[in-house]
Amino acid sequence: MSTWGGHGLRGSTLEDMINRTNEAYRRRGLALIQKIPTPITPVEMNKKRQITLAYFDRKSTVDYIGTVQGIPVCFDAKECATDTFPLQNVHDHQMEFMADFEKQGGTSFFVLFYTQKNTMYYMRFEEMYSFWKRMKSGGRKSFRFDEIGELFELHRKGEFLCHYLEGLNYYLSIS
Repeated sequence: MSTWGGHGLRGSTLEDMINRTNEAYRRRGLALIQKIPTPITPVEMNKKRQITLAYFDRKSTVDYIGTVQGIPVCFDAKECATDTFPLQNVHDHQMEFMADFEKQGGTSFFVLFYTQKNTMYYMRFEEMYSFWKRMKSGGRKSFRFDEIGELFELHRKGEFLCHYLEGLNYYLSIS
């Protein structure tokens, strides 16, 4: 059982950048993407009625879901402080959900933020899935920064702090 205040708020810098970008996308009519809250059950509250202790009800699927110009998308945001991304940060239920989402005609992906390098990447589900399969078949339990294709590096542009639509657009144009 995970508790509120543990590791659940890792990635909040990236998520804040994505949330602000999503709002800018919505204002400009480019996309409608929502953050999916992780379901929790409060256990203790303080006098101000703020949650001080809670547990996660069930596993969440992905961080974000919505549509981009009629294309259904879902994605997860992950931060990494080193050049090696630990695949323990990606869970079986997330990979299953994303695979099922793609089978239904949607597009799934990850936004990775390497904090030490201050670099963001759009990673196609298929690319993460290949690393995932490698791990599941007894291989490395991580992938290195230099294993990622540079074509999907994301750049900040004005109010788009995490302009992941560039990566999505590129991916769709080569598919």
